[in-house]
Amino acid sequence: MPLSPVDLFKITYSSLKANPLRSSLTSLGVFMGVAAVSATLQVGNISQAVIEKQLNERQAPRVDVGSSWQRNKPYRRLQLEDMEYLKERLINAQAVSASTWVWFSWSVTYLDREASPNMVAVSGDYLKTSGLRMTDGRFFSRVDFENYRSVLVVDEILVEHLFPDRDPIGERVYVGGRPFIVRGVVESKLEGGDREDPQGKMYMPITVWHALSGYQVLHRILIRPHRLEDLDSIETQAVALLEQRYPDHSFWSYNNVGDILAQRETLKTVSRSLLAVGGIALLVGGVGIANITIASVMERTAEIGLRLAIGAKPRDVMFQFVLEATVLSVVGGVTAIATVHFITVAVSNAFDLPYQFDGRSATLALGSALVVGVGAGFLPALRASRLDPVSALRS
Repeated sequence: MPLSPVDLFKITYSSLKANPLRSSLTSLGVFMGVAAVSATLQVGNISQAVIEKQLNERQAPRVDVGSSWQRNKPYRRLQLEDMEYLKERLINAQAVSASTWVWFSWSVTYLDREASPNMVAVSGDYLKTSGLRMTDGRFFSRVDFENYRSVLVVDEILVEHLFPDRDPIGERVYVGGRPFIVRGVVESKLEGGDREDPQGKMYMPITVWHALSGYQVLHRILIRPHRLEDLDSIETQAVALLEQRYPDHSFWSYNNVGDILAQRETLKTVSRSLLAVGGIALLVGGVGIANITIASVMERTAEIGLRLAIGAKPRDVMFQFVLEATVLSVVGGVTAIATVHFITVAVSNAFDLPYQFDGRSATLALGSALVVGVGAGFLPALRASRLDPVSALRS
């Protein structure tokens, strides 16, 4: 008559309880392996969260290209036609825009307040390439560009300086003594690895700046790809297209998230190395389970023979030893996951790191412990189930 699951659990519990030191040491081996795997996965999750946080603090991933000075080569001033030239040919580009720095040393005044923000003249698709979001009002329209309207968009930092107690939309400010109307407010984000401008930023239509300065020049063309993975290829294509258009000139390019992507690749390499170490530790724990199961089979040969002689099924014997390996793996694995979780919470709170418990990582770590534990105990358990009752009793 086969054993019921309840009886099988009772026999397994009694067997493990009869050798507490051996059971504890076996679970400790599993604990160390699962702890190593779980800690590695948590490091990877936290690293990914840190990278995502850094990306969210910056403008959208993009490539900037512009003309560069080089000895024995003429300098080419980019025009709006060059922006359109790239827009037509870069098939992987989500958006292409242009910007130029307002190089007049102008201050911005509103009533009795004054600020010296970073001033940038931009084209129509600047919001798409920068990924910035309007928090109030609206961005420049096509009519603003065509009719050279004296309108501005300011960021949240500049609003705090000039309009701390009122809505800036529709207010008149003076830039270098010239009146401008605030059309909208955009969120403040870093462009690249630079620090945040303490005075904020101010944007004006690029056509207005061209009319004021008399120079129809672009300092840079901004290109945002559809996918983050296309940054390098689109950067190479953009420079190649400009060099093809102007063979005797040279151009520079800049990836505004290159440092973050390099950091992410480094963290990936480290995480893979740590995961390999954790896997080795888990395998060591599995070897411990196999050794303990083999020793247990050898010690209990007579007991196994007696059970088989009085009618126990071979599969009952096999299931008992597999269940013992499973219990040891689960106990060691769950304890390791809980320990790593509480340690990670303490470390993340101490160093202000983004952390949330990841059920998938915990399932993966515990699943790997079960696979290793059950796999290590299966062959000894199969051997025990195939023992000859008479030979076992004689031993």
